[in-house]
Amino acid sequence: MTRLLLIITCIVAGASSAVAQAPGLRAGAYAQDVTPKKFPISVNGSFNDRQAVAAHDPLHARCLVLESQGTKVAVVVVDSCMIPRELLDAAKALAEKSTQIPARNILISATHTHSAPTVAGVFQSEPDKDYVKFLTHAIAEGIEKANTRLAPAKLAWGVADEPHQVFNRRWRMKAGVKNLDPFGRDTDQVKMNPPRMSPDLLEPAGPTDPAVTVLSIRTADDKPLALFANYSLHYVGDMPPLSADYFGVFADVIATKLQASNEFVAMLSNGTSGDVNNINFKAETPKTKPGERSRVVAEAVAAAAMKAIDKKDHTPQATLNSATQEIELGVRKPTAEEIQRAKTILAKAQGRELRGAEEVYARETVLLKDYPDRVRVPLQVLQVGDAAVVAIPCETFAEIGLSIKKKSPFATTCVVSLANGYFGYLPTPQQHQLGGYETWRARSSFLEVEASTKIEQTILGLLRQLHAEK
Repeated sequence: MTRLLLIITCIVAGASSAVAQAPGLRAGAYAQDVTPKKFPISVNGSFNDRQAVAAHDPLHARCLVLESQGTKVAVVVVDSCMIPRELLDAAKALAEKSTQIPARNILISATHTHSAPTVAGVFQSEPDKDYVKFLTHAIAEGIEKANTRLAPAKLAWGVADEPHQVFNRRWRMKAGVKNLDPFGRDTDQVKMNPPRMSPDLLEPAGPTDPAVTVLSIRTADDKPLALFANYSLHYVGDMPPLSADYFGVFADVIATKLQASNEFVAMLSNGTSGDVNNINFKAETPKTKPGERSRVVAEAVAAAAMKAIDKKDHTPQATLNSATQEIELGVRKPTAEEIQRAKTILAKAQGRELRGAEEVYARETVLLKDYPDRVRVPLQVLQVGDAAVVAIPCETFAEIGLSIKKKSPFATTCVVSLANGYFGYLPTPQQHQLGGYETWRARSSFLEVEASTKIEQTILGLLRQLHAEK
């Protein structure tokens, strides 16, 4: 009898030990304010530099840290137009030091609001050095604070469509329509943001992705803790700088819909929207007040997000994993003749602000001549439960994201653009042939023509790798 009791005791103790060694999911979230303290400040998002003298609404780095079975990952969405790799690598290094979350397990993306401080030089906007330093430390601090909030949690993934807020902005034009590029050529077959209701419009040059993909995080006692969403819309742009655009409005709206506490953190990442915006080119321009359109879009996307997670079972168990790979890609460099043409154009404009696409792209041409011939581009996939989060450091076209989702071995996959760096637009080779703004060589579009093919192949390899390890 005594021996039997001893055996039973050992079995129970072993079971208890196994439970202790395999804890469930923990999560922590924090919205770090990244609004600049000093004004005026340069704003990204236009051919000409703009100077903001105040903040219309606050900017944030919204941080989520997850831990399961000894593995930690962090996902951060920053209210910024685009963020260079050097800044994000520095922020990850600081966060790794303070939290022990490996840098390879940290995904940081920009929302692509066109009303945030410049941290990546594009067109006539150049980085504010003080803000770059401030943002680097603020992102790391946000991850650290989220990490300190780790507590037992459970999660669920869901997807719902919102097709009414996304429109492909690249249009095929009727034959014979003059469509000049800034390099003196008329070979473009498509026009970005053409005149609304123009009789010269034929059809959009590509698709849209209507999916709102959602990761819902709840506390152990079933209260909203955080929500990560992904939607393929460029931005809305109806609020003055500085502004988080509709991404910030979404965070507020979803918190209200969930009746969440003040510590709840919602974040909306930018999907594959390099060729997608919120303009219906077949309809008249609606008359709206500043911020009204952002509210309409945010409400619609938030409604889809709520539908995506409605009645979803949240699980306290989730596998976390990460796979990363750098690939080397060529840079489209200007020829000697193109550089000379650009210098001639700039000489005529000397002493004043550049005006028009021809002058702005002449400056971009001269700057690109000093770029390296090849660049190393970081790619990443995070596994969170039975879903995958893909990170591409470009303004990725919608058809690329749709292709990755279709071929992914995971039950749910979302693609985050402008993640872990900034390497310009990412059209497909076929879209390069059509031409248009997104293909015009500049610091906003410089990767080789076959870049999307090589990136997609690498991403699919990482997805298969993680799926095999499940």
